[in-house]
Amino acid sequence: MMKMKSISASKASLVFFLCQMISALDVPLDLSQPPTITQQSPKDYIVDPRENIVIQCEAKGKPPPSFSWTRNGTHFDIDKDAQVTMKPNSGTLVVNIMNGVKAEAYEGVYQCTARNERGAAISNNIVIRPSRSPLWTKEKLEPNHVREGDSLVLNCRPPVGLPPPIIFWMDNAFQRLPQSERVSQGLNGDLYFSNVQPEDTREDYICYARFNHTQTIQQKQPISVKVFSMDSLNDTIAANLSDTDIYGAKPVTERPPVLLTPTGSTSNKVELRGNVLLLECIAAGLPTPVIRWIKEGGELPANRTFFENFKKTLKIVDVSEADTGNYKCIARNALGSTHHVISVTVKAAPYWITAPRNLVLSPGEDGTLICRANGNPKPSISWLTNGVPIAIAPEDPSRKVDGDTIIFSAVQERSSAVYQCNASNEYGYLLANAFVNVLAEPPRILTPTNKLYQVIADSPALIDCAYFGSPKPEIEWFKGVKGSILRGNEYVFHDNGTLEIPVAQKDSTGTYTCVARNKLGKTQNEVQLEVKDPTVIIKQPEYKVIQRSAQASFECVIKHDPTLMPTVIWLKDNNELPDDERFLVGKDNLTIMNVTDKDDGTYTCIVNTTLDSVSASAVLTVVAAPPTPAIIYARPNPPLDLELTGQLERSIELSWVPGEENNSPITNFVIEYEDGLHEPGVWHYQTEVPGSQTTVQLKLSPYVNYSFRVIAVNEIGRSQPSEPSEQYLTKSANPDENPSNVQGIGSEPDNLVITWESLKGFQSNGPGLQYKVSWRQKDVDDEWTSVVVANVSKYIVSGTPTFVPYEIKVQALNDLGYAPEPSEVIGHSGEDLPMVAPGNVQVHVINSTLAKVHWDPVPLKSVRGHLQGYKVYYWKVQSLSRRSKRHVEKKILTFRGNKTFGMLPGLEPYSSYKLNVRVVNGKGEGPASPDKVFKTPEGVPSSPSFLKITNPTLDSLTLEWGSPTHPNGVLTSYILKFQPINNTHELGPLVEIIIPANESSLILKNLNYSTRYKFYFNAQTSVGSGSQITEEAVTIMDEAMASRQVDIATQGWFIGLMCAVALLILILLIVCFIRRNKGGKYPVKEKEDAHADPEIQPMKEDDGTFGEYRSLESDAEDHKPLKKGSRTPSDRTVKKEDSDDSLVDYGEGVNGQFNEDGSFIGQYSGKKEKEPAEGNESSEAPSPVNAMNSFV
Repeated sequence: MMKMKSISASKASLVFFLCQMISALDVPLDLSQPPTITQQSPKDYIVDPRENIVIQCEAKGKPPPSFSWTRNGTHFDIDKDAQVTMKPNSGTLVVNIMNGVKAEAYEGVYQCTARNERGAAISNNIVIRPSRSPLWTKEKLEPNHVREGDSLVLNCRPPVGLPPPIIFWMDNAFQRLPQSERVSQGLNGDLYFSNVQPEDTREDYICYARFNHTQTIQQKQPISVKVFSMDSLNDTIAANLSDTDIYGAKPVTERPPVLLTPTGSTSNKVELRGNVLLLECIAAGLPTPVIRWIKEGGELPANRTFFENFKKTLKIVDVSEADTGNYKCIARNALGSTHHVISVTVKAAPYWITAPRNLVLSPGEDGTLICRANGNPKPSISWLTNGVPIAIAPEDPSRKVDGDTIIFSAVQERSSAVYQCNASNEYGYLLANAFVNVLAEPPRILTPTNKLYQVIADSPALIDCAYFGSPKPEIEWFKGVKGSILRGNEYVFHDNGTLEIPVAQKDSTGTYTCVARNKLGKTQNEVQLEVKDPTVIIKQPEYKVIQRSAQASFECVIKHDPTLMPTVIWLKDNNELPDDERFLVGKDNLTIMNVTDKDDGTYTCIVNTTLDSVSASAVLTVVAAPPTPAIIYARPNPPLDLELTGQLERSIELSWVPGEENNSPITNFVIEYEDGLHEPGVWHYQTEVPGSQTTVQLKLSPYVNYSFRVIAVNEIGRSQPSEPSEQYLTKSANPDENPSNVQGIGSEPDNLVITWESLKGFQSNGPGLQYKVSWRQKDVDDEWTSVVVANVSKYIVSGTPTFVPYEIKVQALNDLGYAPEPSEVIGHSGEDLPMVAPGNVQVHVINSTLAKVHWDPVPLKSVRGHLQGYKVYYWKVQSLSRRSKRHVEKKILTFRGNKTFGMLPGLEPYSSYKLNVRVVNGKGEGPASPDKVFKTPEGVPSSPSFLKITNPTLDSLTLEWGSPTHPNGVLTSYILKFQPINNTHELGPLVEIIIPANESSLILKNLNYSTRYKFYFNAQTSVGSGSQITEEAVTIMDEAMASRQVDIATQGWFIGLMCAVALLILILLIVCFIRRNKGGKYPVKEKEDAHADPEIQPMKEDDGTFGEYRSLESDAEDHKPLKKGSRTPSDRTVKKEDSDDSLVDYGEGVNGQFNEDGSFIGQYSGKKEKEPAEGNESSEAPSPVNAMNSFV
């Protein structure tokens, strides 16, 4: 019954390494590479119309990519839309709709392009649609009068929303309507009755539609159902006929099954691969029919088939083409059966067989990009390069397109690009970016040097050698510094550079060297492997049969590698141990006291280290005491007749008589003692002896009033303690030991604080415990100074020199004498602030932002304390380019220990600085050195503060700019680069202009008319160019073309058409206003008499009754406040304890409201409630209360 298993952590990590092997190596980010899209919004993106729209687009590349967007296939100029912003260093768009802008205005198809000099990657087409939760159409519902036993369908017909709503049925007390094989809700939301019963009579069948995305719930008007039983119908007929008339309604007639849905004998269903297939059959009949499902010519797929809604719904998850076929539902009762066949066809949107992967090649190498996808129907494959169809992209002689493969031959650096593969059919598409990056790079190893790998013996060892290079480097492994190359079947060499030792042994420990080489060079890296001994459970828990109220004990003794720290966990039936004080977990055992029937089960000991895990299990069976006087196994009785003999100063003999063994031999005796003088009532462990021994010689300490007791132990457990022995007071003696942890640390410059840990009571060996504290200055021919103290553990010596070493000792003594001579410790008197500042401070400016400072150390005597280090204070005095002073806070750098130099980072270029240096000890800082002045050289400037483009004409633009905020030196010139952009966003030839530094505007002439230009503008100093600022502008079109476009507005036919459209819109508005006023009224009193008012008022949290209703449309006649309690009669007051499924159980009840048309208003997800628009005429419904969120 005992089980044991072992899991090595290295085996678990093997899966991770193997997953890494199949992925292409990433190009290090410090090397040039085309953009890669790293994050984007989903293809079908439904947004909340009340919140800002965030369209994600993140990409990486070198140089960092720039981003642009298209909307509905055309360029989306973000700068021209004040509501749209792009996050810094990102392509993510944020559309601000909080300023009254409608989310519908931003519906459309968006696509992001990330571009740098090596190519352009594109995102999926992201379709933005705001979610919608329209109101229920108003309708007058007639009561349903049904004869007992007939079938009935209550239609829900929820409003069409985006995404579709979740439907559920409740009554006006917010209780879920019970469902069964007879009454259930269909997939379309309708409520189906296979046969009605008298208890189905009620006036509050209410269908709710929950729109999760907008957090709103809509309510349909309550539906009334009246079921006429045969008995009541006969009584009615009899009251209206004479005695001679023949009357009597037919009794309830049993009927064979008839399908309510689907109709007919066959139907068809198309589902997409990977989706959930839902098939439904609901039947009428009396007795209630039972539904059964089969697949014609095959079996229902195991592990993927589920039955829901009382087997009326067949659910198959993760469908595939193999699930195509005919599914038959059979409805059967005692009177017969019927069936329906649903022909299921599984189609498939495109899915990857081989997605294209990034390709890194060196100049002159060959390679391929493969894009293979499948689907039903078969998807078509098309290629793009840098976002442009490859057929119209610039020619590249190194590439050849062959269907789903692009073949590259003898590539050059200009061949670098991003290729897009699009696989599409009528059910969807796949888009993948894969770049071709042509690089010439010597090998580099990315694994850290001297990385330590630890594994368990006899398990796999995986040693990493992550690398990069172009051409792809060859990897070789060596063991040891001068070892030979590793070969043979005992090693596995993976493509990603990893060395695998399938079965590592202890002699596998050592240094391993990875060498990577290509034609451009080679490099190597050393890593360390340590092979540890496995963790083993050498004494495992064993199967136990224990009687109730007895004691159970399981052992778990382990052996492990001494360098690993194991942790032991006990489980019961694979769960944590019960939180019960009866369960005692020891170092290598588990003890269960007073066993009960609930303790029956499997107990597992799990031992974990950082590298492996082992476990062992055993079963505990709890049995009752036998009814017959059979052998009873129990804990032994306590020992008797304890006797003390042979009393000596430091020892005594204890003897006893064992108690009854209770059919389980005594294995050992445990002896405990009590010190009645120092710790009365506290028992301490003294020793233990084998069960065959009844006497023991005990070692004693002086000045202790001993009492002893004995506990017997057998396999069942421990006995109760015996009665205590007589007391024995040992004689006093000198202390055997001195206080520990003696220290001397000054708290002030002129004192020495001596502290120690006091002796325990029984360590005193006699009365009158005191301490002799002695001290003298070290390396000075002084006598010891001593003082005797009691009941303290600290003594302060005053009037000492500042920070000098002292020899200290503390000796225990009592009324009988001193303890042995104590050992001496070295302490120091208190510290004071340093006296001398560091000298010879020198500054060496390394570059415009970094300087190195040197100083001479101060003499140790002048430190007057423990040297902790030096602090460098430095601050900017002024910028050399502006000659303007400003207050800047001082910066402080601390250098620990006796260090005499340090680096000053983060300096501002072309500036004047001052610094000083101070020494630091435990008391504080010393005086500052004289201020040292140094200057930083020029650096590159920041970007110009602004760039404006104004006065566009046919062939010219005016540029204005501001000087850089941080010139970081003397500006020498500005550099302007610009190039045209065509309609496909391709860039034209780049023109560069150098502008004198004193200019702040420029008129560009001889430009093309009606052309968009992109401008790159930066400043430069003598050191180099700073970061650039970009802007785009368009020259105006030709005047003749403009006049032709304007002429249409002056034509008479156009003016007449616009007048007609305006008149038509005015007429439509008048008609809508009249219809609204007529359709809003209905006889409220008649509806209240007929059934409960459809309005749902908010509920009070304390007792479930309704509170006051506040109308959201007080200006409309059909939205008047309802009276308190108009929905729920007093005998049906909802209380929290009435139902686990009641809306009263959910908070925020008093904030919820219902509109008259059934819309439920209030928050149910914790978001702040928003005010509805005046008149509540929007197609969007307000938010629901928290209560409704619990219903699906």
